[in-house]
Amino acid sequence: MLDGYFKNCLYFSANRLSRIMTKMAEESFAPIGLSPTYAFLIMAALEEPGLTQKRLSEKLHIAPSTCTRFVDKLEVKHLVERKQEGKMVYIHPTSKAEDLLPEIKKCWKQLYERYCDLLGKEMADQLSKDLHNAGEILE
Repeated sequence: MLDGYFKNCLYFSANRLSRIMTKMAEESFAPIGLSPTYAFLIMAALEEPGLTQKRLSEKLHIAPSTCTRFVDKLEVKHLVERKQEGKMVYIHPTSKAEDLLPEIKKCWKQLYERYCDLLGKEMADQLSKDLHNAGEILE
């Protein structure tokens, strides 16, 4: 009886998928010593140098306090730096982050290929779109 609830519960299914994907992503990024979320943060800083922490937290869909902690850790690793102008704080990637970008892209590609091998490319791509759209609607 419980199996039916689990199979038909978006909450349970989404969390299960999240745990599986998190494990796969962490395995893909282990060689460069970054979590996938840190990699996304670096990519966002490289894409939009000088973005504010508020904008960064919005892009990553994380709480501002979580974003602050992530930036703190990346600053210690010399991958980003903060520049303050008045009350505003801007996040800039370092040259070390730029040098790491090819490895980050390689990790993302490896992860994508891994789940495409398991799900099939069509299903993987459609599932990504569907989950993104559902998140936009529910948010």
